[in-house]
Amino acid sequence: MQKFMMLMLLALSFKACAIDEITITIRNHLFYPPEVDIPQHKKVKITFINLDDTPEEIDSFDLNREKVVFAKSRSSIYVGPLDAGRYRYFGEYHPNTAIGFVNVVPVEERQNAK
Repeated sequence: MQKFMMLMLLALSFKACAIDEITITIRNHLFYPPEVDIPQHKKVKITFINLDDTPEEIDSFDLNREKVVFAKSRSSIYVGPLDAGRYRYFGEYHPNTAIGFVNVVPVEERQNAK
C-alpha cells in the first residue's frame, strides 16, 4: 500500500510539472489562432508551424522572445512562468498582418472556461 501511495504522489507531482503545449499555425502571413490562453505561473511550449512559402520571424518585446520560423517548417519557443496579463507578439517580416496575443490567465479561470 505504501508503494502505491508513493507512485500516486509521484504521478501527481509529474502532472503538476508537465509543460503545456500550444500550436499556432502561420498561413497567409496570419497567426491561427490569433490569441491563445495559457495558465498563469506555468512554463508553456508554443510551436509555430509555418505553412507559407516565406520565412517569418516571431518577435515579442512583451515575452522577450525572437525566433525565425523558416518556410514550410516548424519551430518552438518556451514562455513562462508568467503573471496574468496579455502579451503581444508579431511577425517581424509582416508586422501589419501577423499579430497575435498570449493571454495568461489564472488557473481557476482557465478551468472554469472549459
